[in-house]
Amino acid sequence: MELHILEHRVRVLSVARPGLWLYTHPLIKLLFLPHRSRCKFFSLTETPEDYTLMVDEEGFKELPPSEFLQVAEATWLVLNVSSHSGAAVQAAGVTKIARSVIAPLAEHHVSVLMLSTYQTDFILVREQDLSVVIHTLAQEFDIYREVGGEPVPVTRDDSSNGFPRTQHAGLSPTVHPIQSPQNRFCVLTLDPETLPAIATTLIDVLFYSHSTPKEAASSSPEPSSITFFAFSLIEGYISIVMDAETQKKFPSDLLLTSSSGELWRMVRIGGQPLGFDECGIVAQIAGPLAAADISAYYISTFNFDHALVVMKHREVKCLAQCHTAGQCGTRIPKEGQDPRLKESTRPVTEWTVVGPCLRTYGFSCREADIWRLLHRTGFLLLHL
Repeated sequence: MELHILEHRVRVLSVARPGLWLYTHPLIKLLFLPHRSRCKFFSLTETPEDYTLMVDEEGFKELPPSEFLQVAEATWLVLNVSSHSGAAVQAAGVTKIARSVIAPLAEHHVSVLMLSTYQTDFILVREQDLSVVIHTLAQEFDIYREVGGEPVPVTRDDSSNGFPRTQHAGLSPTVHPIQSPQNRFCVLTLDPETLPAIATTLIDVLFYSHSTPKEAASSSPEPSSITFFAFSLIEGYISIVMDAETQKKFPSDLLLTSSSGELWRMVRIGGQPLGFDECGIVAQIAGPLAAADISAYYISTFNFDHALVVMKHREVKCLAQCHTAGQCGTRIPKEGQDPRLKESTRPVTEWTVVGPCLRTYGFSCREADIWRLLHRTGFLLLHL
């Protein structure tokens, strides 16, 4: 496998909802006139809290400073995994790179952001962490850094910032609360030539369809639905994530999806803003999903993370109620110590998981899958 360090130097920003009016003009320019700004990496994600932007240096120049704009301090580099044939990894989303990329970086305390698109998965790492990334992944991957559009081989000796950090054994990442809104989401693409045909609808959805600014979703522990719309235009490829109701506003003959037309459910990670320093957040979600062979997309935003799980694997149902921590619960065992982690032919059954802050989540899936997914979290598992 090959790991490519792309040329983009990305900044991560948050535009507060009350200040959206100030950025509508530059955002429309970045959305529909990329040749005017020479921006090659543009991602805009609307959440209940804000609008998250991931843009390269050319795109960053288009955004005026203001009290409504927060900018993460670090500059981020973009990694992409591909096969030796050059085809991008896309069959299983972030779960396909969980063991080979996400977990090793978490073990070496490298903070990552994820941006899954219809075409591929991008891993963002701080520029200052590049040497650690190279040292960590060089045994698993052939590493190339793009220079002037051409891939140049990279070896461990090419890193300029010294040896990788000492790995600190025994540190456990924080287990964050999760929410599972009821929206059904679509992951779509669009021929860039047809983008003008949906321009008015896209502008309406992004800038004018929302009601008065809402309180952050974290103030409502278990929302029945969530505002979420992600649009990316990266190196000429468009990817859109929207809920099924929003999709009805667009011409059905222009938006493209897979032949099976899957719908996806969301798991939203974080009770409070996650920040950018903590390591292992993506690994906590992607690792168990990979162990259960469950495909997923993963989109990081300025405040929270979002995993999308295809509905054919399982239905995720969030229960707006609390349980006492000690009621009828069994602690999840270690993976190698429990026979329930073996393949099971038993039918789909109902489970309730008691997570942090005593929030409860309902799952409908095979027994083997639920144990694979949750054995590392320490959640309490209850039969419904």
